Order: sequence, then C-alpha cells, then structure tokens
Amino acid sequence: MELSYEAIGKRIRKARLRREMTQDKLAALCDLSTQHISNIEHAHTKLSLPALVSIANALHVSVDELLCDSIYKSKSVLQDDFARIFQEASDTETKFLLESARAVHAAYGRIFPNDKN
Repeated sequence: MELSYEAIGKRIRKARLRREMTQDKLAALCDLSTQHISNIEHAHTKLSLPALVSIANALHVSVDELLCDSIYKSKSVLQDDFARIFQEASDTETKFLLESARAVHAAYGRIFPNDKN
C-alpha cells in the first residue's frame, strides 16, 4: 500500500491553517525548518514518523486524522470531517450535500455490492 504524501501534506496544511498557525511557527514547535514543513505540505518530501508525530502534537490533532486517507479503518475521523463540512454549510448547501451523499452511496452500492466495510 502506498501512502499518499500529497493527502497527508494537505491535511497538515489544513490543520495548521485551522489553528491560524504559520509554517514558521509549526517548524519552530517541531524543531524542523520552515522549508521542510513547506516541502511536507506540498508533498515534495516524505516525512519521517518522528516528524509526523511531532507535527500532530504541535497541531493538537491525532496521527489518525493526518493519515486517514491512507488508513482503511478511520471511519470516525472521516465522520468528523463530514460533520465539519455540514456544520459550515448553509441550509441550501446542507440539502445539496445530503442529496449528493445519498446518490453517491447508492451508486457505490451498485458498483461494489460486496464491499461491506
């Protein structure tokens, strides 16, 4: 299984921006260079496990949250993402998102009928 360093970098950036933190501040908290943080966020480099843990701690997120695109059993993290999207949506957007999710769920069931995970 390949890790998606692009997805991990995007999640790190998203978590950093949610905390209104600069790359400089994150780098200082993690004892990494600002350039290294930038390279991680843009998937120009692979991050080490110690760097991942350090970044997760500095951002006050779980490693699961940063890796959820690469972990099959991360339903609770993905549900939190769904909840955050719905919380930020207008009433009209919420209706559209729910209808879209229902349609995608039904189509997925038809395309992959044996996927019960």
